[in-house]
Amino acid sequence: MVDMYGTPHSPALHVVERYRSIDYETTQSAAERDEKDNLRLADERNDVAVAVDHNYKGNGLQLQFTVEDDGVFTMPWSATITYRRAANEWRENVCAENMHEYYYNKEADVPTADKPDF
Repeated sequence: MVDMYGTPHSPALHVVERYRSIDYETTQSAAERDEKDNLRLADERNDVAVAVDHNYKGNGLQLQFTVEDDGVFTMPWSATITYRRAANEWRENVCAENMHEYYYNKEADVPTADKPDF
C-alpha cells in the first residue's frame, strides 16, 4: 500500500508522536541547525517560504516522531521538526470536515469520488 504522497506502508505501520513545548534557546538552536541543513523551508504546494516572527521570544513547539513498519522498512526511522511562531496569519486549510473558506466567505469545492475507495 502507499499513501496519498506515494509513501509505502503495510498494515503493520506504527507511528509514535511526541509533542512538547521547548524554551526559546532550544527553539533558536533547532532553527539554526535546520536553516544550515535545509537552507530554506518552503510550502511544497505553493513554494512560499513561511515567515517567522523573529521578535517573538517565547516557546516553540517540537514534534518528534518515529515510524516502524516491519512490512516495508528494514528498521524504524525518526525525525524532529520544530515550529516557531509565524509572522503572519496561518493560512486556512480546507478539508472534507470543514469546507467553509472563511477568508472568502464561501464553500470550497471539495473533490468527490464516483465510488468508494474500499
